[in-house]
Amino acid sequence: MTAPTLTKQAACFGGTVAYYSHVSVECGCDMRFAVFIPPQAASGPVPVLYYLSGLTCTEENFTAKAGAQRYAAQHGLMLVAPDTSPRGANLPGEDDDWDFGTGAGFYVDATEAPWNNYYRMYSYVTKELPELIAQNFSIRGDRQGIFGHSMG
Repeated sequence: MTAPTLTKQAACFGGTVAYYSHVSVECGCDMRFAVFIPPQAASGPVPVLYYLSGLTCTEENFTAKAGAQRYAAQHGLMLVAPDTSPRGANLPGEDDDWDFGTGAGFYVDATEAPWNNYYRMYSYVTKELPELIAQNFSIRGDRQGIFGHSMG
């Protein structure tokens, strides 16, 4: 597993909103995620909450629109928002419809070729991403949750 690469960041409510990319084994391409790191993470591990966005969203929708950072900063909660699908698979038909393919991974593992080589979002959000977060951020492994909206 490769370490994530920071692509941009901004200060927010005493913490940091940061955007990363990394090479995903499960999805066979670069994947992106956003993370809000609360100020309490500087002094020790914090609980983490994963947010799964809806159809056509990216890793930026939740951090830009939800307004959850203030609450997360007050309560020492890390927020992680992955992208909703692999981007870069370049499969035939992948971008033909807005509700299937890019931006619409549905957080499931595809079973049919060639989709099953890239669209492994269930495995990504339940295994690979949490392992990556645990290895690279100060989190409490015993205090993790997941929620979402619409497709998430």
